[in-house]
Amino acid sequence: MSEIVAGLHAVTLHIRDPAVARTFYRDVLGLKELIFDERAQRLVFALPGTSTLLTMHVQGPSEGGREPGTVSGIVFQHPDPEAACREVRRRGGAVTLEPTPFETAVGRFVRAAIADPDGNEFLISNRTD
Repeated sequence: MSEIVAGLHAVTLHIRDPAVARTFYRDVLGLKELIFDERAQRLVFALPGTSTLLTMHVQGPSEGGREPGTVSGIVFQHPDPEAACREVRRRGGAVTLEPTPFETAVGRFVRAAIADPDGNEFLISNRTD
């Protein structure tokens, strides 16, 4: 059987205001901005430690997909989620789930959640496997 998925190129989400999103992802999360196209209302950021891109744009009127503010389930890795959340707050971002120990069959780790200005939510976890 041949593979359907050979890798992950990009994660894309919809936003309402490119300038506000740009400030959050660049200045609060500290991601490296690769593209800011104000006319196309599109942004692209590099995700540290991976070749996967984080892309975002304003959702077109006939475009399908999830509405701005409804994305969840994307997990960012950080060795110390508590420190990451303190820094997100210091930079003006929102923590929506305080760092909490979590136990699974494969081990114990800490996770927290943050949200961008549209309400798209991201987990921060110290889990590495």
